[in-house]
Amino acid sequence: MIIPQSKTDLQDLLDSRYERYANKLFLADDPIQIPHRFSKVEDIEIAGLLTATIAWGNRKSILNSMNRLLNAMSNNPYQFVINFKSSDRKYLKGFVHRTFNEDDCAAFIQVLKSIYSEQGGLRSVFVGAYNRNKSIADSINAYRNCFVIADIPSRTLKHTPNINAGSAAKRLNMYLRWMVRPSAEGIDFGLWVEIPTSALLIPLDVHSGRVARALGLLQRPQNDFRAVEELTTELRQFDTNDPIKYDFALFGMGVNGDL
Repeated sequence: MIIPQSKTDLQDLLDSRYERYANKLFLADDPIQIPHRFSKVEDIEIAGLLTATIAWGNRKSILNSMNRLLNAMSNNPYQFVINFKSSDRKYLKGFVHRTFNEDDCAAFIQVLKSIYSEQGGLRSVFVGAYNRNKSIADSINAYRNCFVIADIPSRTLKHTPNINAGSAAKRLNMYLRWMVRPSAEGIDFGLWVEIPTSALLIPLDVHSGRVARALGLLQRPQNDFRAVEELTTELRQFDTNDPIKYDFALFGMGVNGDL
């Protein structure tokens, strides 16, 4: 492919690849298919959050791990979370995905129980923090703080992104895309309408970062939070209201070698 030399050509490329990849075929092998199994909002939120938390590595492996975890929850994640007690740890025995093990999983579920029983749920945590300063960074920090104040083990806390230390928060920005962007393409859910799509940040990973640099959209060499902000700012030139729709384009081009 010839790299576009003008902003107009780049806009055309991004729009065409968005149209190519942002459709229900995307669900076939993507982790977002997991929360699509549910209709209850709380089940979607929790299944989505846990899926996003372990969404690194081979996508087939992610799906297999989530199938095991949901089976352990009797495919009723909200009820499992809200009724979780120490004796229920036996259902998580042996669960592991990469470095996320049964102890990490139990700690996450305990924090999620607190979030739903005491703080109004994940929506309340993310939306409430966003509304204070209209900042997705505040939402990400508020979520992580739920784990900090719960005094969970440091090894488990590493599975929550610390953007103040430079984390790109790829998986949490992906989760926010799932929850906030409308369901027009049949992919995202559009549940948290209080957060505008214009405020979302790009879920930056190795694929989207490589393509963004090849297209001249990203200059920063590291995939860190500053790079997330830089790339998101560039994408707003092409769609002020919904810049993160181009996540489909950048990721699709990267993972499919379409560049």
